[in-house]
Amino acid sequence: MSDGQDTGRPEFTLVQVADPPSSEEEMAPMFSAPVTDGKRHKNDIFRPGPGPMVEFRGVTKTYDGNSRGLNGVSLRIGTGEFVFLVGPSGSGKSTFIRLIIRELRATSGEVIVGGRDLSTLRRGKVPYLRRAIGCVFQDFRLLPDRTAAENVAYALQVTGHSQKEVRRRVPEILSLVGLEGKFDRLPRELSGGEQQRVSIARALVNHPRLLIADEPTGNLDPETSLGIMDLLLRINRTGTTVLVATHDQHTVDRMQMRVIALDEGRVVRDEESAGYHDETGEVTA
Repeated sequence: MSDGQDTGRPEFTLVQVADPPSSEEEMAPMFSAPVTDGKRHKNDIFRPGPGPMVEFRGVTKTYDGNSRGLNGVSLRIGTGEFVFLVGPSGSGKSTFIRLIIRELRATSGEVIVGGRDLSTLRRGKVPYLRRAIGCVFQDFRLLPDRTAAENVAYALQVTGHSQKEVRRRVPEILSLVGLEGKFDRLPRELSGGEQQRVSIARALVNHPRLLIADEPTGNLDPETSLGIMDLLLRINRTGTTVLVATHDQHTVDRMQMRVIALDEGRVVRDEESAGYHDETGEVTA
């Protein structure tokens, strides 16, 4: 990892992965068992059982000035589902995501994630909740002075993993997302698609049960976007629940997954195997 210069960064040596996983069966051991396995894992904030991964029960979020981010939203996202969250700017998508990761509290109603009612979750447990949820953002949010491997390793180091575990997991995850041979590249030396793959690797390295991607293809060209979405689909097929908030009509239409459409804080469409628009050509129903 080092050329002998003092970079001021923690140094570690990666164990190279001979062959990256080529199928969902090979990928699956890299991830936690689904919450339906009936077992409670060490430091697992989620409760074991067959319930949904995310459930909103009559959730309303009101901001100062009485503007409503969400208004009476009730829905379930099952464990292992792949769901698109769509809607115009200001429709409530960001509020929906921020409630799931407990950046916000609902004004009324219940937000339940992995069987835990977030309104009763103690503040000290919130970091454990966020470690159980991987987040991918449109602007990548990589550390500019750290390599791809160091960006991913940082997510493990801050959660107390040993250097041995870091050396094992980082090359596995980077190989999984198709970045073999680019472990030592700084973000500025990577393309936009490659930076997003580092972001996805960082989100996955702590083995989340739930992966949230907020406009993951917003800054990418169409061909690169297809590659990123295909990667998210492969991850979903290992059992990870995936929620993607997007304006990318082409991707939603191509993949034909469940679509939840928001408008003015309300769910106006919830449809299986759907496209971005409904039959009338509108995003909303």
